Amino acid sequence: MTTRRSGDTIATLATHAGFEVQWQDAYHATQQVPEHTLAVLLERMGLPCGNATQIRHSAAALEAELSGRKMPPLMTAEVGRGIALPAAAIKSGSHYRIELESGSIIDGRFTAPKGEEALLAPIDEPGYHTFVINEQRVTLAVAPSRCYTVDDAWRTLQHGTEYERERERAAPTPPLWGVAAQLYGLRRIGDGGIGDYSALARTAVESAQRGAHALAISPTHAMFSAQPERFSPYSPSSRLWLNVAHIDPAAVFGANAARAALEATQATDRWSALEDLPLIDWPNAMPLKLKVLRALYEQFCANERARDTPRALEFHGFCERAGRALEDHARFEALHAAQLAQGGDGHWRNWPEPLRDPRSAEVEAFAEANRHEVTFHLFLQWLAAKGLSHAQHAAHEAGMAVGLIADLAVGCDSAGSHAWSYCDDMLQGVSVGAPPDLYNQAGQAWGLTTFSPRAMRTQGFSAFIDMLRAAFTHAGGVRIDHILGLRRLWLVPEGDSARNGAYLRYPLEDLLRLIALESWRHRAIVIGEDLGTVPPGFRERLDEHGIAGIRVLWFECAHDGHGFKPPRKWDRNAVGTTTTHDLPTVAGWWRGSDITWRNRIGQTMARADGRDPEEAAQEERAQDRAGLWRAFQQAGVAAQDVGPPPLDSPPVDEALAFVAATPGPLVTFPLEDLLALVDQPNLPGSIDEHPNWRRRLALPVSELFEDDSFNDRLLAVDRARRAAARAPSSNASSEPDTP
Repeated sequence: MTTRRSGDTIATLATHAGFEVQWQDAYHATQQVPEHTLAVLLERMGLPCGNATQIRHSAAALEAELSGRKMPPLMTAEVGRGIALPAAAIKSGSHYRIELESGSIIDGRFTAPKGEEALLAPIDEPGYHTFVINEQRVTLAVAPSRCYTVDDAWRTLQHGTEYERERERAAPTPPLWGVAAQLYGLRRIGDGGIGDYSALARTAVESAQRGAHALAISPTHAMFSAQPERFSPYSPSSRLWLNVAHIDPAAVFGANAARAALEATQATDRWSALEDLPLIDWPNAMPLKLKVLRALYEQFCANERARDTPRALEFHGFCERAGRALEDHARFEALHAAQLAQGGDGHWRNWPEPLRDPRSAEVEAFAEANRHEVTFHLFLQWLAAKGLSHAQHAAHEAGMAVGLIADLAVGCDSAGSHAWSYCDDMLQGVSVGAPPDLYNQAGQAWGLTTFSPRAMRTQGFSAFIDMLRAAFTHAGGVRIDHILGLRRLWLVPEGDSARNGAYLRYPLEDLLRLIALESWRHRAIVIGEDLGTVPPGFRERLDEHGIAGIRVLWFECAHDGHGFKPPRKWDRNAVGTTTTHDLPTVAGWWRGSDITWRNRIGQTMARADGRDPEEAAQEERAQDRAGLWRAFQQAGVAAQDVGPPPLDSPPVDEALAFVAATPGPLVTFPLEDLLALVDQPNLPGSIDEHPNWRRRLALPVSELFEDDSFNDRLLAVDRARRAAARAPSSNASSEPDTP
């Protein structure tokens, strides 16, 4: 019988692997993670622990990775700061060489006493440099001290890339504002029922002409072409590639070619009917869009691809630059469709074993036998990239300092192409989620997976860097969803209750440095969605690295818990907004529509006093409405000496002016609030009960910006934001809030 050594326990192994074996619940009580949960999570991290021998072997493997006896494939550092190297991997007197990206060479020799930490002198040039010692080659990712910021974007707009020379005499950056849009919900005549990249470009240009400097959009990650019913943009197949549903068939090949492709499908009437719907009919609109795009593809293959026309050469160049990662995604899309057509499973882990490995001979044979189909998916990604890139260029050409702000989802669907093609980098058999709290007593498991921190270290963060580059490529900024996940994520074994999970820590400092480095290389700002229970000091860390947080009207409560903070008290380093896609609109909040919806789907909790929970919640909302109205009055954006307006006349203009008066470098206004809409895009916790990710704007973008009331609201927002530049602001806590 095998016995465990002292210290060889599952809890000890889990702690060394980065799991937190205890956590604080919403009532501040300490909870212990069950040993069986830790065992399953360790197993799925590649650290088996079913018996004492396995625990010992896993502990030894982990120790070898973390001991520092071998240099990791990538190390992060910061410009101007000394670089500490693992003492166990460096011998005194060893010669080294640093090959800078610029081509310069730095030679040196270590003289540190035995056992002491070896230090490299600071490197002043940011980039991915190569450190060579004892025949080992290590990437040194040397990052700027902070990300590219809104201030940098404004100064670049004013002075070009030479703005650093102008820094001393340049005028301060004015408070900027932008629009937030659900891309799928934008409407354009001829779009076939799904918002597209051409509508996005038009929205960017029209917004810029009215003073906006940013356009934040819903995620554009690749979805599942063969399963159009899976359309939540925050549950993508891959965070490396784009959603082909948003392609405008006429954008590259022209209106005549698009019309011919539509006629070839014999579905012109269906296309128009889908376009007229108030909600997106994903299961019908997406297959029809693909049919039209497939007809375009056949035209392209017949008329251009073999003749090496300029467009054909551009397509081939795109595929070559994208490389193996794009080829893998295209193969997955073709394989996925083939498996479903044969009655197979939609999850690649249930495919025949050889097809689960993207490098297998069977996958290679499938790709060769189905080369035309695989190339179709390459073609779709080329069109999507051209569409999104055009929208960003149009935004900048129209005068936006930032332009598009892409949304980077917290994870990807474990059944998707990202998890299949990067299976060694991804956590398998677990779901990202959240522990039980006051609002979700069962906890949450989102069905998403993400990177393994262990694989990050051993594989040189390559998958994470690839993802960052994909997010930054066609944008002037990136919003990182649930940025708290850079520090730790709640992981739940697949199939288990969400309450049976554990927090797994991530290498925060390394990730922040890589984000800063890629931010500057792409000249794009970074916004971190830091809402919820934020660990002490976390927001300060983000601020140090130039990552702006997000502040939402509904959560900016006064310090005494009653009423709302005045605008001058809002965080000057965060992006302000009235609401988000997961929260009620101003009109919806004022009317209490969100409470009605939550009660309808069973999200309101029974009360100890026996009162009707919806009625009690509506009474509390009435008090909050009064407090918000007082805050509006005291901020000077609402009429004095009058009571709150009635439920059917929500104070949308006052809410917009209130947020516009906050001191952050950028504020964003969702189109839902600029249009005074009642319904929110997504109701968390609902699936079919609420039309999540399906609502469309009532007017096409071209008509929307001709609407007088909408334009008046944009003009008022621009004026209010300009006035914020002249208003005093303070983050000091010495003067009391006056809600």
